Amino acid sequence: MKNILLLICAFFCLNAFSQTIELEDFADGFSSPLALKNAGDERLFVVEQGGVIKIVDINGTVNPTPFLDIQSIVNAGGERGLLGLAFHPEYQTNGRFFVHYSNSSGDTQISEFSVSTSNPDIADPNSEVMLLTVSQPFSNHNGGTIAFGPQDGYLYIGLGDGGGGGDTNNNAQNPTLLIGKLLRIDIDTQSGGNNYGIPSDNPFIVDPNTRDEIWATGLRNPFRFTMDPETNSIWIGDVGQNAREEVNRASLSQAGLNYGWRCYEGNAPYNTSGCPDESELTFPVFDYSWNGGGSVIGGYVYRGDLYSDLQDVYVFGDIDGMISTLDIDDNYINQGQFPGTWVGFGQDINKELYVVNLGGSIFKIVGGVLSVDENQGADAIIYPNPANDIVSIKLQTQVMEHLKISDIKGSILYAETLQSNQKKLNTSSFAKGMYFITITTKQGAKFVKKLMIK
Repeated sequence: MKNILLLICAFFCLNAFSQTIELEDFADGFSSPLALKNAGDERLFVVEQGGVIKIVDINGTVNPTPFLDIQSIVNAGGERGLLGLAFHPEYQTNGRFFVHYSNSSGDTQISEFSVSTSNPDIADPNSEVMLLTVSQPFSNHNGGTIAFGPQDGYLYIGLGDGGGGGDTNNNAQNPTLLIGKLLRIDIDTQSGGNNYGIPSDNPFIVDPNTRDEIWATGLRNPFRFTMDPETNSIWIGDVGQNAREEVNRASLSQAGLNYGWRCYEGNAPYNTSGCPDESELTFPVFDYSWNGGGSVIGGYVYRGDLYSDLQDVYVFGDIDGMISTLDIDDNYINQGQFPGTWVGFGQDINKELYVVNLGGSIFKIVGGVLSVDENQGADAIIYPNPANDIVSIKLQTQVMEHLKISDIKGSILYAETLQSNQKKLNTSSFAKGMYFITITTKQGAKFVKKLMIK
């Protein structure tokens, strides 16, 4: 676990314009976990490669009963398995979620499942609706991530080039194939005999020689990509061949992009025979040299409240244990090697970040500068502070809508939704030390205040 004294020192000493990342133990005991998702509440859902999804609460406690177990239909091993999970934007009311897995033939299967009508912590394993099956010529480069666009509500699917090495058949540039592409489908409609529809603004629907589902081309293996709702953009970690790893970023208003594989590996030419003009390609915002054993693992732009030095910063990693950041100007910082085999990043309901270790554990990402400003939230009165047993929180001119208290490690100890300008809390069970009160008002303001318990 973290050295708390170091974190307190970071709070008072570090420059807010640089990023410092440390990892904090969160949960362990998983079998080859690959991904971590939230469904719009405080639960976290851990995807295991073998075909199981487990629920973890905000304190790292794992539910004894899995949310979903489809091991009997998942072909797992190597780069195959249960690879991705996405919850419908209206999951809290319709209970629909989507998975990306390798079927018994080793092909990609995108399917829909539904939560049980009697227990919100258990899905119905018999509710599968198969949406899309894609033939995979090899066992590697299957992609893995599926995610909903933050504004359009469509499902995006990342698929690798079909595997092997060097994309010898040039699949990623072949418009008649879905592999090596980023797909975009409408899971709320049906058309053409499929259990999904094609969005009317997909870029190639007027081209009879290109599959309608394609949103972007030229990807080698976009194993992990994420959406940034604040900027309506997509970040893609595209695994390289044997020289360069790359990070791509694009606005989701930009349709029909070609990310360049196999013509280019990162920013370097790879096989430019018969390729489009360079001006027609979209190059990565960052690439780096392959170290002989790693693969880029795409992450998230930090949008949480706790760490001011991580605001607007893209946090990503490499399977070899490296964690890195890109700031808003694409300045790169290698945060160092950590003891883990990183295969995915996750985000909780409060937009705090986690990283998934294939070895069976999950860590919380901790920044270097806590987001506490004594001049922030002058409307709030917290008394007594320091407190013993009871603390009163009062807003002078606004109404509280959400209130939470977290400790210095970021663990949430108390959370409530309310419609009031004041609240009294019993803090007698809290240990002595420093805590943080985060208030979101009905008027849309948000601020963080320090609370001392003596």
